[in-house]
Amino acid sequence: MSRRVLVVEDDPDIGRLVTLQLAEIGCDCKLIDDGVSALAEAQTGRYDLVILDLMLPRLDGLQICRRLRERDHRTPVLMLTAKSTELDRVLGLELGADDYLTKPFSMLELAARVKGVFRRAEQAAAAQVETTPDAKLIEVDDLRIDLQRHEAQIAGRAVELTAKEFELLAFFARSPGRVFTRAQLLDQVWGYTHSGYEHTVNSHINRLRSKIESDPGNPAFIQTVWGVGYKFADRRA
Repeated sequence: MSRRVLVVEDDPDIGRLVTLQLAEIGCDCKLIDDGVSALAEAQTGRYDLVILDLMLPRLDGLQICRRLRERDHRTPVLMLTAKSTELDRVLGLELGADDYLTKPFSMLELAARVKGVFRRAEQAAAAQVETTPDAKLIEVDDLRIDLQRHEAQIAGRAVELTAKEFELLAFFARSPGRVFTRAQLLDQVWGYTHSGYEHTVNSHINRLRSKIESDPGNPAFIQTVWGVGYKFADRRA
């Protein structure tokens, strides 16, 4: 089955190499070289993956990723960056990118990362299909998580969550009482292990707490286990 991939890259040589490599693994690619056109295409087209350069004319990759996630656009995003600073990579992850590659990279590494993104997307889709009706809704006190609709409510009020915030909340809620390290959460929710980026998990948890906890400083749902990591409250309604 052919996968549709939107490649957003303003360097024509890199763009051509990326599309040729992805064609080798069965992808049908569209190449766009500026940010404004890419955002419009990503929002209206149907793609299995967006490969997004960080530095683009008119609108940069971080802004595109932010706008896609603000509109609950769940298409996986693989970020390409020529910058080696940790801040750029962390920002991309926190804005909802699923993975990133730092230039220069090999085409074989690109293919491996793309296959990994597709594999995780398939696993997530299969898990959703296999979820029993009773397990599609999780309720703890006044928190209600609808796994099928990707919606959360607190005391009957809808909670606006980014795609990654919802994934993190759902992951916690499926395993109440179990303690996860930051590295485990990064691996399970973001799909890979990358030592040194555990603070990406911290910032997402802080934002989640600000949205679902009545007292974020004394959380009832996502609790800190000092010296280990975090757990979801072991209290089912």
